[in-house]
Amino acid sequence: MSAQAVTQARETQATELLERLAGARTRLLEQVRQRIVGQEEVLEGILTALVSGGHALLVGVPGLGKTLMVSTIAEALRLQFARIQFTPDLMPSDITGTEVLEEDHGTGKRSFRFVKGPIFANIVLADEVNRTPPKTQAALLQAMQEHEVTAAGETYPLPEPFFVLATQNPIEQEGTYPLPEAQLDRFMLELSVRYPTREDEERIVETTTTDDTPGVTPVLSADDLQEIQRLVRRIPVPKPIVRAAVALARMTRPSDPLAPAFIKEYVSWGAGPRASQYMVLGAKARAALAGRPMADLEDVNDVALSVLRHRVVVNFAAEAARRTAEDICQELIASGNWMRS
Repeated sequence: MSAQAVTQARETQATELLERLAGARTRLLEQVRQRIVGQEEVLEGILTALVSGGHALLVGVPGLGKTLMVSTIAEALRLQFARIQFTPDLMPSDITGTEVLEEDHGTGKRSFRFVKGPIFANIVLADEVNRTPPKTQAALLQAMQEHEVTAAGETYPLPEPFFVLATQNPIEQEGTYPLPEAQLDRFMLELSVRYPTREDEERIVETTTTDDTPGVTPVLSADDLQEIQRLVRRIPVPKPIVRAAVALARMTRPSDPLAPAFIKEYVSWGAGPRASQYMVLGAKARAALAGRPMADLEDVNDVALSVLRHRVVVNFAAEAARRTAEDICQELIASGNWMRS
């Protein structure tokens, strides 16, 4: 087979996979919408993180269906799901697992056996992740970055695919421990879960106050999802898209020559290189989910705020002016200067 024929065959296969992915996205959302009303942007954000192989932080007040949303997606993807309720007395071993001493009744010999914790699942919901001390929060760091857990000198791989979807309550600050910047940086996206519209809330009340519980039919498996993740990585990104994503990330850094005046005034620390990587990867995922063979600037624009807002640290001047990291990032993205740099 000639090189041209091989190239054509690969392009045909990639096109078929993209069409299959776009169809799978449609079927998946249909299943999730049987239980979840509204929250379209959040659902799209979670799917973007999943097909990119990244983690997501869901920020919203209690009662908006964050836990149900995550468990329903796990069910629709036929993935193993585990929920960890983070509390002040939670210990690292409660997440990763612990060694227990066992005795062989036949020989009388004693030995240690590692009992895996709830982190050994495909989708881990870290509920109210900021309610546990930093020592326990740190138990997630290795798992999120290397997809493995080290205990008692032994390293155990986590099941693939592996995702952490964490939730935070933005209104209660007593008894909470803010996530360290290094841990926030591990989350690909921060997704804002907002109150539903009046029409959506009426539908929620109607559907949740009956004895009818909609079932969910799985549409993808773990192997399918891993194949999709490989496909997303293979989607090409033109050089101007990479330059734009890097320029946008650099503009959040007050010490960078590209940074506009309001960034220098209100920001202490900007986003690191991981933000550029995630904007490009998220753009690829958006294109793939839409069945398109190439990402564009609009895809970068769609994911930029979710990638940046938890990576930008504002200073006292911003707090005095009542400027948040989110609205500063929104202003920067809306300026469009990063597209021309």
